[in-house]
Amino acid sequence: MDFPEEERPRERMLLNGPESLSNHELLAILLRTGTRRESVLQLSNRLLNHFEGLRLLKEASAEEMTSISGIGKAKAVQILAALELGRRINRLAYEDRYVIRSPQDGANFVMEEMRFLTQEHFVCLYLNTKNQVIHKQTVFIGSLNASIVHPREVFKEALRRSAASFICMHNHPSGDPSPSKEDIEVTKRLSECGKVLGIELLDHLIIGDQKYVSLKEKGYL
Repeated sequence: MDFPEEERPRERMLLNGPESLSNHELLAILLRTGTRRESVLQLSNRLLNHFEGLRLLKEASAEEMTSISGIGKAKAVQILAALELGRRINRLAYEDRYVIRSPQDGANFVMEEMRFLTQEHFVCLYLNTKNQVIHKQTVFIGSLNASIVHPREVFKEALRRSAASFICMHNHPSGDPSPSKEDIEVTKRLSECGKVLGIELLDHLIIGDQKYVSLKEKGYL
């Protein structure tokens, strides 16, 4: 039996699994229908081309999606809901007291969340005596410099959570995780404060696009 063009991705998914489908075919399943002028596959392809692939689509708002001909509120909401489910599923793996034993563990914990951010986010992971993550806090958003990242904001949460140690991390939106002079200054300042309070700064990770730099491994801690 020949299936209509718009049903073929669904049929192939059932037969071969979702991994057999391209990005625009998966998107077509979410959209369900096309318009009078184009099939759902053509519409999904045009949507992906508009956002230059999944990377920008992932950050798109409902308003940005509905500005595209053929994408109404219902279709935009379906896409946004699917993207949010994906984000939540990705976080599930880390919610059961994730243990950090290495810089790689720390980077893995935040990579998918932080690698696409368009602004710098300064985040602290607070750990117990077993190096389990007990809390994650975004302390600051914006360009990093030593005068803006106040130790009191970092350690207020550490004391509140009775943390034994912490790891700080921030992203470089350029994708290049090379440390700046400001990054090193912030690290030394927080490390010194941690020694006074007895809450050790274990590392400062700079997150790029699928890569990171550990300032501890670089010798700054």
